[in-house]
Amino acid sequence: MNLEPGNDLDIVDVFRKTRSVAVVGMSADPTKPSHGVGKYLAEYYDIYPVNPDYQEILGYPCYPSIGAIVEPIDVINIFQRSDRIGLFVEETKAKQPTVFWMQLGIYNAQARASLEGAGIMVVENKCTKIEHARLHRTGLL
Repeated sequence: MNLEPGNDLDIVDVFRKTRSVAVVGMSADPTKPSHGVGKYLAEYYDIYPVNPDYQEILGYPCYPSIGAIVEPIDVINIFQRSDRIGLFVEETKAKQPTVFWMQLGIYNAQARASLEGAGIMVVENKCTKIEHARLHRTGLL
């Protein structure tokens, strides 16, 4: 399922059912969007930073890959260029999250088709922090 603008009920459902989020490409640099989004999400969910360049981010252990996370993951939140998304498809399928969420400006039709074919919901070009905060302000969350 590819969430389109206006599908607030689908997005609300995702956020309500989510308990854990892997933030792929999360940075320890507080000036980077991935850092701010991960920090925001940590207020609501268990987060699992994924970045082979760090041991820890915000006091959370940092994983070198999606596959290195032992715990179940509900949402895989991707901060990577669109042309790199394919690198995460097989690991994501193996992990079987509910949602594969590509941040603002990130699209990949081949990855979307493959993941949806495996029963994983795909979100493209939306920021988890912006969407969550917006829906929280409206009272839907």
